[in-house]
Amino acid sequence: MYPTAVPSIRCALKLILFCVVAGTVSIAPTFASTLWNWDYSGSGILASGTFTTLDTPDSSGGYLITAIAGSRNGDRITALQAPGTSIPGNEPYTVDDLVFRGPGPQLTSHGFGFATAAGNYSNPFYAGFLPIPEYLDFHSTPPSGTSELPVVFSATPVTTPEPATGGLSLGALAWMILRRSGRPSRRT
Repeated sequence: MYPTAVPSIRCALKLILFCVVAGTVSIAPTFASTLWNWDYSGSGILASGTFTTLDTPDSSGGYLITAIAGSRNGDRITALQAPGTSIPGNEPYTVDDLVFRGPGPQLTSHGFGFATAAGNYSNPFYAGFLPIPEYLDFHSTPPSGTSELPVVFSATPVTTPEPATGGLSLGALAWMILRRSGRPSRRT
């Protein structure tokens, strides 16, 4: 014999399960993203922060940087330079905003670019065309100052749990409760 509350609880749990599954499927972002920690340093240069990339690499294995945060020598980064454009003072050299997992160079000869709160710009890139390849940081302090110095660059993806995992776990829990609520009571 079933207790009288079981049908209404079962109905409510079915509704919860439906909402969790529908929400997990419909809220999935069109473009998933990955957070990376990055830094570079050289003579008189210390830059670090995070950037966000698309989850899926392009055909060359590069991950497109879509957002950036951090600082260069204590100057807060305020904007990412758009791919295919140059930071002021470094025309006609354009950035591609690609980062690679490695091993090997993690930036291309175009690198990425950013603006800082003080109105300065930087473009770290990999100078594979030099006799001894190295990373360089082209730094522009408009209207006329520029520098290009060697740096050591590193970027590492941050491991985080998938957002959908919690929703699926909640759905599995609701499903187990539903199965148990459908069993007859052992009371006589």
